[in-house]
Amino acid sequence: MSEKLTIGFLPLVDACLPILAQEHGFAEEEGLSLDFVRDVSWATVLDRLLYGHSDAAHMLAPLAIATTLGRNRPPQPLSAPFVLGLNGNAVTLSNALAAKVAPTDSLGDPRLVGAALAQEVRELAARGEKLRFGVVHRYSSHSYMLRYWLAACGIRPDRDIEIVTVPPPFVADALASGEVHGACVGEPWNSVCVERGVGAIVLATAQIWRRGVEKVLALREPLLEDRRPTIEALIRAMRKAGRHFVEPENWQDNAAILARAEYLDGDAGLIMRSISDRLVLRRGGEPVHYSDFMFQYREAANFPWVSQAEWLYSQMLRWDGLAYSAQDAQAAARVFRPDVYRSALMGTGDVLPGASSKVEGSLRGLTSVTAQQGAMVLSQNSFFDGGIFDPDDIPGYLAKLL
Repeated sequence: MSEKLTIGFLPLVDACLPILAQEHGFAEEEGLSLDFVRDVSWATVLDRLLYGHSDAAHMLAPLAIATTLGRNRPPQPLSAPFVLGLNGNAVTLSNALAAKVAPTDSLGDPRLVGAALAQEVRELAARGEKLRFGVVHRYSSHSYMLRYWLAACGIRPDRDIEIVTVPPPFVADALASGEVHGACVGEPWNSVCVERGVGAIVLATAQIWRRGVEKVLALREPLLEDRRPTIEALIRAMRKAGRHFVEPENWQDNAAILARAEYLDGDAGLIMRSISDRLVLRRGGEPVHYSDFMFQYREAANFPWVSQAEWLYSQMLRWDGLAYSAQDAQAAARVFRPDVYRSALMGTGDVLPGASSKVEGSLRGLTSVTAQQGAMVLSQNSFFDGGIFDPDDIPGYLAKLL
């Protein structure tokens, strides 16, 4: 008899791995049956998880950490034993703003686009006006990567520009109405903005932090411990789904599955763009290839690096104006569970990194290091401004940013 799991998700392409694990029979191979509950906001996905309406969730990695630490609600410990993907978001601007700061037919250089945007911000400030950007949640990789980029380009988030929350399915409406001048959101919602003619894609978040952590599979910590064998089976099923997902011959079928009404309820052609790393940046334009726009499988992409959780914690401190706490840092690091990931895949022949943490931003110009089971698995992980994050010195890292 199959073990049943209910998984909450938002209609985003990076919810693909548990969905495809069910649709292609990988879950069944592991003795599982997966049900899905779709929502339109991350707040609702989180509520369902915390109140036991779902067993696991497609979740923003920083939100799992914020929930564990009790940011804006009583603390409830969450665990993330599997990363659902790296990067996969983009910065989309209104057509008028994009024409001023990124008037090209390709993805811009983050430094040049940032410099042009900073000039626009200064000119608006002289008239008493501000730009407004949308992110999908305050505690999201979207928010932290957008803020990191803006700050490194001389734009002070929350002072020089406003940042507001807009659920992914409503980003195109927010741009169309003028409520926001730009947004950082996952696919297919950037492409929806382009197709509706309300915005242009100017950057991919992979240009801001190469191999930056994005969504995770999140569970309540007690449930993980109570149903550990079931969750490990789910991890194996999702790894199989990831291997299937990245093969070009499967892209069209997978886009069609994700486009179904019960999942993304969208256009398979738009979904195909992010799956194939070929984005249309402006309405009527030709597709532009950006390698590894989404990163779902290779180089242990699903491994929950503790150092990535610690970088997210550092950004929480930075943007919430909090003091460093060794206790909170340890709690944030414990949200990511590489021990569970290793346990699930031990003996399968899958790639298992030998370490659980690494210096983020230290690898430039590398695409990969040959990996075998038990060996460290590394890939290019650079920040666009050359920044280095040493997880052993979070206070020192933050001091350099202030």
